[in-house]
Amino acid sequence: MATPPHALQLAPRASAQATALEELRYALGTQPPQGDAVLQAADRQLTLPELRAIQQLLAGSGLNLLQVEGAEPSSLVAAAALGLSTRFSPDTGAGTSATASEANPELTIHQGTLRSGDHLQVRGSVLLLGDVNPGARISAGGDVRVWGRLRGIAHAGCEGNTEARIVALQLRPLQLRIAACVARGPQDQPPAGFCEEAVLVEGAISIRPAEPIWPVAR
Repeated sequence: MATPPHALQLAPRASAQATALEELRYALGTQPPQGDAVLQAADRQLTLPELRAIQQLLAGSGLNLLQVEGAEPSSLVAAAALGLSTRFSPDTGAGTSATASEANPELTIHQGTLRSGDHLQVRGSVLLLGDVNPGARISAGGDVRVWGRLRGIAHAGCEGNTEARIVALQLRPLQLRIAACVARGPQDQPPAGFCEEAVLVEGAISIRPAEPIWPVAR
């Protein structure tokens, strides 16, 4: 019977008194457990360099980081960029801490893959935790942010917002739209380990690498 992974739990943001790395270093002590581990990050916002440092700390202690769980989407995106498994857990934050959708009613968080024929449209920005398959569409008055593969049609700034952007872990859509501008998705393979974003630059849609830190509002 396989041994379940060790759960490493960070304090919620409101009660944290140290960085995540310092907290884990203290918790591991001089005789850390061995084997696989799951990091329960609560509502902490962890950057890609922080997670890489945590991964290295755990590896040096004989722990293999398999998964990051938490209520902060940007932490999960950074974990996914490192190739780690992730799980969105909106109830893992402190009771006094608002979730992203509560803190910003203009952000819609949708869990689940959009399949051919589906169309998700919101007035503000949208964060989709899943894929957008070919034949599916996602539209938003603000940003379109996909924690997964975007292979369908995405329209950001559909009410005319030229500052809106489209971000995905894998940005290979059939068609991109930002405000009134339209472009086809790129055909080449995405850069390994990077999110990508599409933005308007001098009236044309440009695609570039994006940092895996996603604000919940614009």
